[in-house]
Amino acid sequence: MKVTVEKIDDINFIMSGSVENSVIESKVAQFREQAAKEPKDDESKDEKIEQAAAAQVFKEFIDAGLKEAKIEVESVLGQPGLKKYEQRDNSIYFEVEVAISPEINVDIDYSDIIPTYTRPKATADAVEAKLAAFAQQHAPFTKIETPRAIENGDVAVIDFTGFIDGKTFEGGSAEKFNLKVGSNTFIPGFEEQLIGMEYNETKDVHVKFPDDYSSEDLAGKETKFVVKLHEIQEQKAEKLDDAFAKKVYGDQTATLQKLKDQLSEQVTAEELSQIYMRELKPKIVEGLLSKFDFTLPNNIVEQEIDAKVREKTRSFSEDQHKSYMEDKGKFKELRESVRQEARASIKKSLIVEALAKKENIVVHDQEVIGALGYQATMTGQDPQRLVQYYQDNNLMVSAKMGLMEDKLFGVMLGFHKA
Repeated sequence: MKVTVEKIDDINFIMSGSVENSVIESKVAQFREQAAKEPKDDESKDEKIEQAAAAQVFKEFIDAGLKEAKIEVESVLGQPGLKKYEQRDNSIYFEVEVAISPEINVDIDYSDIIPTYTRPKATADAVEAKLAAFAQQHAPFTKIETPRAIENGDVAVIDFTGFIDGKTFEGGSAEKFNLKVGSNTFIPGFEEQLIGMEYNETKDVHVKFPDDYSSEDLAGKETKFVVKLHEIQEQKAEKLDDAFAKKVYGDQTATLQKLKDQLSEQVTAEELSQIYMRELKPKIVEGLLSKFDFTLPNNIVEQEIDAKVREKTRSFSEDQHKSYMEDKGKFKELRESVRQEARASIKKSLIVEALAKKENIVVHDQEVIGALGYQATMTGQDPQRLVQYYQDNNLMVSAKMGLMEDKLFGVMLGFHKA
């Protein structure tokens, strides 16, 4: 196999060449021989053998190109991008784009792009409101004295079972579940339909999962939930005194002032987080993109464009999808419309990765799982299901990069030390 390598710029390369059909046939035969030694309990094994052989041939093509260009495998960035695949008389012609990691000058002084800000200070009213909400949140649930129909704001104790196309689905059922009606914990439309239910009443609740729901198996699906109401409960906030603080902390030396001080720090942190997301982070990103200049890896940019196109078309109707598939010009316009955004995204990620390495900033997998769990709790989703969605869709790296970015920017702004 002969591979020609063309150097496009300092980091991007095009590998081109043909692989004889005889080479592919030989590889398939080799894989068949290996498979023959294993139990044949898979009807699609032949197809998998051909796919495995093709993947191996493609890998050998890439390896030959890297050897020709004298490129170390460790320096290759991302997955090679297949630009052309052409079946010829006695061979298959490939054109593949690869890139190596760009050199980023991390010694550049970027202090001038870091925005200044005034650290917020929690007001007494904000702390008192937080304390009242905290007390309400931690108040025990008690059954209301006189049974009545559900009203907005009630805590309903329900059983529910979800059905899609007449079949139950994982995570769609629970018994004696406490749901505060009006909290928007469940998918849109569910809680509103509980209003007016009487004790021991069973009701069918019809809803549709959001198109952007975290689980692709459920996203956009029409669903029926069979719901039974057991009782209505209420929370009566406890008296706010030192005894309440002792109960919260499990410490006989705790005081209400200690709890207020902690909530004050929490209010301050929340306000600072809002300032960071709304003002500081966008300014840092804009500054870094303008401060650093280097060649971007074309294959990674194209893959980012693919991801953004998938994100845009996720909510498309069947007719919209069809129109873009049939009109290549229209599809090309769609891709070009997200190119600059994709380039900025990849450039930002490479800068963050380089600067984080310089600052010895590390994000562990457990931190990512913890962050996703918190996100799920705040948005009324199942934490395990959200983590599984990220794992199944290869989004963990992206989530990890997001945490690394926030850690780095936090160091730049003086929120915490590296």
